[in-house]
Amino acid sequence: MPRTLTVDGFRVRQSFGFGGLTKTATMVAAGVLVADGIIATQAPFTLLVTLPITFAVFVLAAARRHGMSALAYYWAKLSWRRASRVDATSYRRVLLPHPYALDLPGVGASSTLIKAYDPTTGRSVGVVHDRASGHMTLTTLLAPGGSLMAPTGTVQSSLRTWSSVLDAMSTDDQIKGASVTIQITPGAGEALGDDVKARQDPNAPQLAKQIVQELVRTTPHATASVAPWMSVTVDPTASANPPQDLSEQVAEALKVVDGLDLSGTGTDIERRATDVDLRRIVRSAYDPDVFNARDRDFEELSWSECGPQAADDGWEEYSHDGGVSISWVLREMPRRPIAYSVLLPLLAPGRFQRRISLVYRVLDPHEGEAVLEREISHAHQRAQATAEVKGRAKWSQRADAQRAEQAAAQVAGGSQVVDWTLMVTVTARSTADLPAARQELERAVKATRGIRMRPAYGAQGAVFAAGLPLGYNPLVKD
Repeated sequence: MPRTLTVDGFRVRQSFGFGGLTKTATMVAAGVLVADGIIATQAPFTLLVTLPITFAVFVLAAARRHGMSALAYYWAKLSWRRASRVDATSYRRVLLPHPYALDLPGVGASSTLIKAYDPTTGRSVGVVHDRASGHMTLTTLLAPGGSLMAPTGTVQSSLRTWSSVLDAMSTDDQIKGASVTIQITPGAGEALGDDVKARQDPNAPQLAKQIVQELVRTTPHATASVAPWMSVTVDPTASANPPQDLSEQVAEALKVVDGLDLSGTGTDIERRATDVDLRRIVRSAYDPDVFNARDRDFEELSWSECGPQAADDGWEEYSHDGGVSISWVLREMPRRPIAYSVLLPLLAPGRFQRRISLVYRVLDPHEGEAVLEREISHAHQRAQATAEVKGRAKWSQRADAQRAEQAAAQVAGGSQVVDWTLMVTVTARSTADLPAARQELERAVKATRGIRMRPAYGAQGAVFAAGLPLGYNPLVKD
């Protein structure tokens, strides 16, 4: 593959601390040790209790488990178990009192759906309004396409155009974040047969008819429905003249999203998602059996009815209407250049419905520059501290410092710093199919040859919702 069709520059933020701790953890550790010393001046025997506990906490904070600190992992597990004991991880819509029965579960509880008129296209659009933050999310339906067979120049042009889109996001204070999601639903063979039957020429040669019929008959489950969309989260009030009422805020959000030009990015724009489209996407995610239902079946649904009747948020799975889902999140990207088609194994159809989401938050130029300067300082401080103890810095630390400096040079040349993550959700129809779904996901991740992912421990419901156009973006801070 040509070098020009590879991408790199992925790097995890790392702060500098003592003994493998982060900067914040080091400061907390210093404060705890000072407090232990002050208490010991009055009651020295307390050191027999405080020092072992403090040492154990420090060890857990420095140790790593599943790509995170062991302290954060076990604290999350303890919090989840405490919530599970009081049934805070279970949702039953029919048992909730008014007005909570009219809300979606979890992170989608503050969202509401607005049907608006878009004067640009003359059609109605669906706008998800977050009542807590005031943010609005608009979704654009995309037409599935591919560039694996495209010329090298076309792929390069698409990558440059997408970079320009991210650059436009970084200079617009009203755009808070965006996500691109591709949902692959297998078992659309029946729809394929209907489509072939409707388009078949009755005057075609008999041999051609027999071949087509044989293909439809022998591959009824080898097809899949691909539904991509892009959601953009906007703060309509972050302007010089913030709109006052709700209608003006919706109009402002539409104007901001219309300013993003996706033409030339390698995908075709189908249309702006309507309120019916959003109901279909959300409802079919919780209940895959209604994925192919007619539009009129969703027109009368309220926003709360698009969610589950019942849901249980487990440590490693999320049970909901019509299925059980498992969600994984990005742990680390390869440190080497990777092919632009690295996500192809995740996008390949399988036995189970799969949803792949790339979530973005583009930093403004000043914030991005400040972040990289801190990262360069932290990288050199880690290398210097190791050199003072062991005589020389680790090669991995030197390489990390070089990557940070390379990123700073790219930003100085006009590139943008992007916070992003990758999330994958696989939905099985029953608990019995869950091991097969987990195995299929594990194989797809390994087939990427370098991308490291892990289960979303204790956050299955939140990651499940983050892949839907509910207005929730985990990288966007209020």
